[in-house]
Amino acid sequence: MLSKNEIKRITSLTQKKYRIQENLFLAEGVKLVSELLQSAFEVYHIYATHAFETNLPESKFTRISDAELHKISQLVTPNEVVGLFRIPARQLSEYKGLIVVLDTIQDPGNLGTIIRLCDWFGVSQLVCSLESVDCYNPKVVQATMGSLTRVDVLYTDLNVYLENSKLPVYLTLLEGDNVYETDLPQDAILVMGNEANGINKGLIKNDYKTLHIPRFGQMQQTESLNVAMATSILLSEFKRRKS
Repeated sequence: MLSKNEIKRITSLTQKKYRIQENLFLAEGVKLVSELLQSAFEVYHIYATHAFETNLPESKFTRISDAELHKISQLVTPNEVVGLFRIPARQLSEYKGLIVVLDTIQDPGNLGTIIRLCDWFGVSQLVCSLESVDCYNPKVVQATMGSLTRVDVLYTDLNVYLENSKLPVYLTLLEGDNVYETDLPQDAILVMGNEANGINKGLIKNDYKTLHIPRFGQMQQTESLNVAMATSILLSEFKRRKS
């Protein structure tokens, strides 16, 4: 039976300060937890009903009731298992291939979806500004549907990161060049901006290239695309071409 302290500790991981303090994050659901258990992520503890089977030792596994699952779950409909995993130490990798950079992305659903898109299009590096939403936020983890196990998500000062790169940098701006009329290399950095304000003006440099997705609707009244939708279109364009 779970103690009040255990329940409090588990549910506290919904807050970033406690995730940092404990160096743990929370994941829920059979598919997601199963993928994490098969990945390089280190499992700390699994809490599951009798419906979920695992070969973990007793020190890392606790069988709980459906009522207890509801107490620690963040889902409207809890799904058999809640897992706690260690947050791995991340270091910036080499500047290679297509890299996606996110400037101050705030919505957990958007970040989770973009991580899934990176996984789908074979982008292994996702670099976020320090002000972006935490990738170990439970809503982000849930939205990745397991893709967090295959995409390295890193947080750093974007000005420094971009200035140190020798790869061409492409900024997504409303006044940018038409993506469908632009030659796109296989190795590049694609920068996506904040949901409301776009890319921070401090990141815009004259030697960076710009891109935009043109509107084709007759009325031309749609102001912008959701950042995750825009990312999917741009990644598709980068991946289908050869420079």
